[in-house]
Amino acid sequence: MSLIPFIHWCLKGTLPILIVAALASVFLGAVETYIAALIGYVIDILIVSEASSLVANNWALILAFSVFLFFLRPATFFISSYLQSVVLSPGLRTLVAARLHRWTLGHAKSYFDNDFAGRIAQKEIQASNALADAVVEIIHTVLFAIATVATSFLIISSVDWRVGLLVVFWFVGFYLIMSFFLPRLKTRSAHRANAQAAATGQIVDTVSNISIVKLFANSSREDNAALAAFRVLKTSLRLYGWELIRFRTLMVLYASILFFGVMVSCVYLWIGGSASAGEVVVAGSVAMRMMMMAGWVSFSLMTIYTNLGDVEDAMKTLAVPHAMVDAKGALPLIVKNAKIDFQGVSYSYGRDMGGLCDVSLSVEAGEKVGVVGASGAGKSTLVATLLRLHDPEKGSVLIDDTNISRVTQDSLRSQISMVTQEASMFNRTARENIIYGRPEATDESVVDAAKRAGAHDFIVSLIDSHGRQGYDAFLGERGVKLSGGQRQRIALARAIIKNAPILVLDEATSALDSEVEAAIQEALSIVMEGKTVLAIAHRLSTISHMDRIVVMEEGKIVEMGTHHSLVRRKGVYAGFWARQSGGFLGVDTAA
Repeated sequence: MSLIPFIHWCLKGTLPILIVAALASVFLGAVETYIAALIGYVIDILIVSEASSLVANNWALILAFSVFLFFLRPATFFISSYLQSVVLSPGLRTLVAARLHRWTLGHAKSYFDNDFAGRIAQKEIQASNALADAVVEIIHTVLFAIATVATSFLIISSVDWRVGLLVVFWFVGFYLIMSFFLPRLKTRSAHRANAQAAATGQIVDTVSNISIVKLFANSSREDNAALAAFRVLKTSLRLYGWELIRFRTLMVLYASILFFGVMVSCVYLWIGGSASAGEVVVAGSVAMRMMMMAGWVSFSLMTIYTNLGDVEDAMKTLAVPHAMVDAKGALPLIVKNAKIDFQGVSYSYGRDMGGLCDVSLSVEAGEKVGVVGASGAGKSTLVATLLRLHDPEKGSVLIDDTNISRVTQDSLRSQISMVTQEASMFNRTARENIIYGRPEATDESVVDAAKRAGAHDFIVSLIDSHGRQGYDAFLGERGVKLSGGQRQRIALARAIIKNAPILVLDEATSALDSEVEAAIQEALSIVMEGKTVLAIAHRLSTISHMDRIVVMEEGKIVEMGTHHSLVRRKGVYAGFWARQSGGFLGVDTAA
């Protein structure tokens, strides 16, 4: 997507209020220009009037000037400022931020895996703020300036049309200077924004993993990584600064040309009797206002282009096509029996090996199937394919004879409860983390789920840094205030309260000690009743009582059967069991 279509998508639906704000800014520009000319008109009146009859002969004009100064100008300023500062800026920031965030959430999981979380967040905020600022500045500055130039041309041309042409020629030169410098500033700004985002991503990555930094005593290494990012940022800031200095210095010089040219021309006309003293002041005042405005406008235009550079830079990260999209006309998945079928599924992450290779597996409704294998055997890829975190390169996955590629992703995942090896937590209350899968759940349901997951006792003892207790206590970013076992128990409670017909356990009890594991296994056995279960485990004790166990190697299913039948077969599974047996509670090792 290019910049203009991207901006159009971000601002869709805002045209009416943009037009109103633009008209207000244009009107304000005309009003402010006439204010500059007012003193010249007053001088001409003073020259031709007697002091004793000044008010009597010009009372209507004085009244008009007063209304103009004390009513029209303040009212115009208020309306324009209100539209820009209260309506447009807050509204556009939140609208664009919401649209960008909604789009970003639609990206596949691999999109987030391949970037810094902090960098993505920085790009969202960067784009929304920069685009809102650019739009407001265009209305506040560009349209205001155009109205000022047009009004100035009319006022100065009323003195002499040839002097008015100076305004036209000067404006053309102003445009050419802008056309040369602003794209350069935009490019420099994009480099600066990218360096800023990279530095932010580096910092967030370090802070997010501060426990590892401390445990491995690698503060100096992280410091060096941050310094390297800051050096790149410093270079980009300096290059941007030099470009800015050259631009603004030239504009100060160029802006003086108009004032000098208009004043010299008008004085020449006054000497020749073609212009009054008041007209010389009118033209000079307007020209001086344009000279002063040129610096402000050039700086604002630079800011606009800088913001557009920031938007374009963020666009390249955020506005990429979604890798995973719902099929056209996709319908919600309706699960009646929760039967799962993997039919010749292959997925290799775009590589020649790894992932899954022609896997066919049928899990009957209500069946509990364990999946084991060494690291890299394809277990997690199997689950990711079921959740449609990626589409198979070959084959298909069916739930109740419905191909999951033909249903909406949200409806698919709403029918699956999952507990992962690394339980993810939000920096929200314990209650909010538990009800994430079913926001409408009652407090009684939350407590019941926590008790069944063995989490209630430690939750009621929680106190956060703001004094909030129990289920109202915040858990910290990624649940850092909890132990690994506590996080997993909250994740189990979350799966319990969701109560989906399909339950996926990916090393769900790996962070628990054997005693707690045994207690939770008992709770899980109740939770699994009536559900179709797919459980990945390295600790074989957690799946030894499953209806069936699937053994995977190098992306293929190499063995399948009950725990006892696989042990008697003396194959791959029996080898795993021989290395692990005897160390777990509640398992009969005499098979």
